[in-house]
Amino acid sequence: MGEFFASYGLFLLKVITFLIAILIVIFAITMASTRGRKSGKDGRIEITNLNEHYEDLKESLSFSLLDDEAQKMALKEKKAEEKAERKAKKAAAKKAKKQRGDGETLVDEPGKNRVYVMDFDGDIRASAVENMRREITAILTTAEDNDEVVLRLESGGGMVTSYGLAASQLDRIRDKNVPLTICVDKVAASGGYMMACVADKLIAAPFAVLGSIGVVAQIPNFHRLLKQFNIDFEMLTAGKYKRTLTMFGENTDEGREKFIEDIERIHTQFKQYVHDRRPSLDIEQVATGEIWSGQDVLDLALADELQTSDAYLMGRSDEAEVIQVKFKKKKPMSERFSIGIQNTADGLLMRWVDRAFKARFELH
Repeated sequence: MGEFFASYGLFLLKVITFLIAILIVIFAITMASTRGRKSGKDGRIEITNLNEHYEDLKESLSFSLLDDEAQKMALKEKKAEEKAERKAKKAAAKKAKKQRGDGETLVDEPGKNRVYVMDFDGDIRASAVENMRREITAILTTAEDNDEVVLRLESGGGMVTSYGLAASQLDRIRDKNVPLTICVDKVAASGGYMMACVADKLIAAPFAVLGSIGVVAQIPNFHRLLKQFNIDFEMLTAGKYKRTLTMFGENTDEGREKFIEDIERIHTQFKQYVHDRRPSLDIEQVATGEIWSGQDVLDLALADELQTSDAYLMGRSDEAEVIQVKFKKKKPMSERFSIGIQNTADGLLMRWVDRAFKARFELH
C-alpha cells in the first residue's frame, strides 16, 4: 500500500510540473506577442439602455405574479409584439432606402430626447476622473442641446488639484450648452461639492450631506523626536518660500503664517468657483467648512431638489431615452492572464479546504 501511494504521489508531482510548464509557455508566448506593440485603444465605452432595464424589471415582476395559464398567454403576446415590432422596423428601413433612391428626404417623427448617465465615486485622489473624462468626450460627440447629462456623484473630497480637474471636466458639458444634472445620494463634500456646484440642476437625497466648502492641510512634525536622539536634519531650498512647513525640520512662525496664507488663497478660489456657478447662494454663509442635509440644503440654495437619483431617472425614462455610459479600462493581456491563474489557484485551494473541513465534520 505504501508503495502505491509513493507511486501515486510521484505521478501527481509530474502532472503538476507538466501543467506549470504549459502555463509558463503560454505566458511567454503572450508576453512575446504583446511586447513592443501598443494598442491604440486602452479601453472601451459600454452603453446600457436603462429604459429597457426598467421595463425588464417591470415585466419580470408582473410575469411572476401571474398563474401558469396567464404566463403562457403573456409569453405568446410578447412574442407576437416583438415580431410585429421587427416587421415594422424592417418596413421603415425599406421605405427610407426607397425614398433616398428617389432623391427625396424622409422626415422622421421626432423621437425621445436622450439622457446620458455617468457615475463618479470619488476617493481622495479623484481617481475616477480618468474614466469620467473619456465618458464626457464620448457623450459630447453625440449630445445635443435638447439632451441631458446626469452625473450620479458620491465624494467626500480630497486633493485640490485632482478635484479641480474633475470639476473642469464637468465644465466642458456646460460650455457645450448641454444641460447637466448632478444627483447626490450620500455625500458631496469639499472637492465633491466643487464638482456638484457645476450642475445646472443639483438634486440631493433627503439625507445626503453637502457642503464642507473649506480647505484643510495636516502635516506631522518629528523635529523634537529627532532632536531627542541627536539626529540632525538638513534641507536646502532655493526661494524664500519653497518650503514653509516640514515634517523633520523646526517650523517657524513665519513659515506657518505663509502656509496659512496659501490655504486662504486656495479657499478664496474655491469660494469664487462655487459662487460663479451657484450665484443664488450666500457664499460667505456656507463657505465655513460646515455640512448640511435635508431641508437645510434647499434653504441655503446648496441644492435645487430633494430626491434620490433612482426616482429622478425613472421619472425621466417616461419621456426620454436614458442611457448609461461607462468607460471600461482595458487590462493588459499579462495582467488578465495572471489574474486568471490566481483565481484558478484560489478556487482550487478553497475547494480542497472545503473538502477537508467537510471530511473532518463527517469524521466527528
